Amino acid sequence: MSGGGLLVAGTTSDAGKSVVTAGICRWLVRRGVKVAPFKGQNMSLNSFVTREGAEIGRAQAMQAQAARVEPTALMNPVLLKPGSDRSSQVVLMGRPVGEMSARGYHGNRQQELFEPVTACLEELRESYDAVICEGAGSPAEINLRRTDIVNMGIARAARLPVLVVGDIDRGGVFAQFFGTTALLDAADQSLVAGYLVNKFRGDVTLLEPGLEMLHGLTGRRTYGVLPYAHGLGIDEEDGLRVSLRGAVRESVVAPPVGEDVLRVAVCAVPLMSNFTDVDALAAEPGVVVRFVDRPEELVDADLVVVPGTRGTVRALAWLRERGLAAALARRAAQGRPVLGICGGFQALGAHIEDDVESRAGEVEGLGLLPVRVRFAREKTLARPVGEALGERVDGYEIHHGVAEVLGGEPFLDGCRVGSVWGTHWHGSLESDGFRRAFLRQVAAQAGRRFVPAPDTSFGALREEQLDRLGDLIEEHADTDGLLRLIEQGPPEGLPFVPPGAPAAR
Repeated sequence: MSGGGLLVAGTTSDAGKSVVTAGICRWLVRRGVKVAPFKGQNMSLNSFVTREGAEIGRAQAMQAQAARVEPTALMNPVLLKPGSDRSSQVVLMGRPVGEMSARGYHGNRQQELFEPVTACLEELRESYDAVICEGAGSPAEINLRRTDIVNMGIARAARLPVLVVGDIDRGGVFAQFFGTTALLDAADQSLVAGYLVNKFRGDVTLLEPGLEMLHGLTGRRTYGVLPYAHGLGIDEEDGLRVSLRGAVRESVVAPPVGEDVLRVAVCAVPLMSNFTDVDALAAEPGVVVRFVDRPEELVDADLVVVPGTRGTVRALAWLRERGLAAALARRAAQGRPVLGICGGFQALGAHIEDDVESRAGEVEGLGLLPVRVRFAREKTLARPVGEALGERVDGYEIHHGVAEVLGGEPFLDGCRVGSVWGTHWHGSLESDGFRRAFLRQVAAQAGRRFVPAPDTSFGALREEQLDRLGDLIEEHADTDGLLRLIEQGPPEGLPFVPPGAPAAR
């Protein structure tokens, strides 16, 4: 195999494209195939910093881990980071190149990015046996087809076979598969090789007659039916489409080591970014993590996390409007633990000067940490390594705000005052020794008889999850059929499904 490829598209957002792509990558690499993930354009507030200092979608970093390769900017050349419902920061090859409205991006800039996106894919295909590409949203978004650089546009440019994933748990999957195909023009339809059913519950034999009828209607086969599997929502693209209010991050099904559990409340701030930081806490036996937006929900929390956000000033206003700012101040006065990460750290500070992100100018922070923040036009993108609480810590930084720490105890790049901690470092809690030391201090401050498990390895748990994704593909998909698609491209003679759309290009 050399330079093979496949595009994993979806009937909707959240159909399971990211995890299916990761699963195919893990299945292939276990077969000895040198494989890489790719997503031409991603819209997400969950991002990651590669070793060369490039910012990419965190989902692509997770897929690279599934493929057992180092993530690079080639795997996600365009990242859109929403700042509102109508505008996003455009990150090209890992570096921000400006803010743009949705209309401006789809009307002009997106076409300019088509060539660099296809060049990145071509470079990956020259270096790897196979490249598994992930689409975005639906390939049948006919209003956006002319400027598409992530779905059928990239599939047609690279002659990639397309596997369409549908979430049957939501219902209507047959209509979604048929309608997605029938809304594409003839040239695009010729690349749609078939379908993959995701999140099926029950007896698969009851589904088979429908799959046979779908084949008769479209001339395309179904390459597998993946069962519903709990706990596979690793490194989701973002929390914009789904309200996290009241959501609980799944934790390890194991009893606490000590006598008490530890309750963690995460403030569900607007434009929340990298909320996956708390996944390492949820991986600890006896730690319960939930997202909250009311002050009364902080009362029984042993630790409150103010997470990262693309809009620090907007998050500050939200915390005040909701009464959460006052609740955080009461916690600090009572010596109860609070952790601020990135934008959350900035919000806990005394003063913010922002002429870049919100353009609000001088803004008073919550005043819980002796920190002044000035927003710089250049974004800090780094992979720092340090020590805290006597343990090694690895992290990554993604922020415009530059913090001037004026007091307190040093804590990573930030500081600690009593029970309030703040840092710009994402991913720090994935360092096992540091996480355990931090939780011991939190438990002591909270008066809980909680004991961190001595052997929890977040990295090992992540590997187990990725292997589960590979197992799903190996056990429930037609792997021989998928290999043929990856190696040989779209099957010949796929029929046209009317009515179709006007020719895209």
